[in-house]
Amino acid sequence: MANLSEKQRAELPDSAFAYVDERGRRRLPINDEAHVRNALSRFNQVAFESEAARDRARTRLLKAAKKYGIVPVGFITGQVVTVRARAEIAARESDASSLPRGVVTFLFSDIEDSTGLTRKLGNRYARLLTEARSVLKTAVRSSGGQVVDIRADELFAVFKSAPDALGAAMAIQRAAESHVWTDGALVRIRIGLHTGRPTLTDTGYVGLAVSTAARVCASAHGGQIVMSDPTRHAVDASRPHGVSFRDLGLQQLRGLPEPERLFHVEAAKPPAG
Repeated sequence: MANLSEKQRAELPDSAFAYVDERGRRRLPINDEAHVRNALSRFNQVAFESEAARDRARTRLLKAAKKYGIVPVGFITGQVVTVRARAEIAARESDASSLPRGVVTFLFSDIEDSTGLTRKLGNRYARLLTEARSVLKTAVRSSGGQVVDIRADELFAVFKSAPDALGAAMAIQRAAESHVWTDGALVRIRIGLHTGRPTLTDTGYVGLAVSTAARVCASAHGGQIVMSDPTRHAVDASRPHGVSFRDLGLQQLRGLPEPERLFHVEAAKPPAG
């Protein structure tokens, strides 16, 4: 494709461009088949003034493609992906606006040896994962928490109240122990709790408090609830009956600047009925 000279470009009418911005700058020439193909490949590289401008340019470009008998399959697929990505970002921003600010308690969880379960169950692992997510989300929401993110076998939730977070963690472990899992699989969930004051951005939480909560979870083994010292202080006054906290000492968690004192949550099992 020959590049347009300044003179050739100046001689073209505005209709020969897919996009003309509010200052009159003309982008994406569509004056012939070669330029239409080039505009299709470069469309996502253009910074449009607004979504309305993007939509108008897209319409003009697709009309030009039709005129020259071009079937823009890849372009249409790319646009679908781009629109979906923008919608997902908007959804995350909307969700983030409803998350609690200030001092909160985070709950992180994942399934111990999920790789081994995947090998054992094969395609049936997807069913087990659906069951696990249902157990996790039910416990979080029933205890007044909000799911911040859930992917694969990992859950990230937030609570305004540390005792509520502990209640959710204990409910998860009780449900995991009593649930009849796919193919009778043994599912052991590890949980970490940490209380702190994170930064809430347009797309979610950031800061050391988030990293600490994730590392506390990673330090646990399946079936265990581990909490940081700030969480222990936050729940101590309202500790449930039959629950104790065993001091695990100072632990240097990967990626954190200082050691964290951790506690294992021990709950007495109810007597057999």
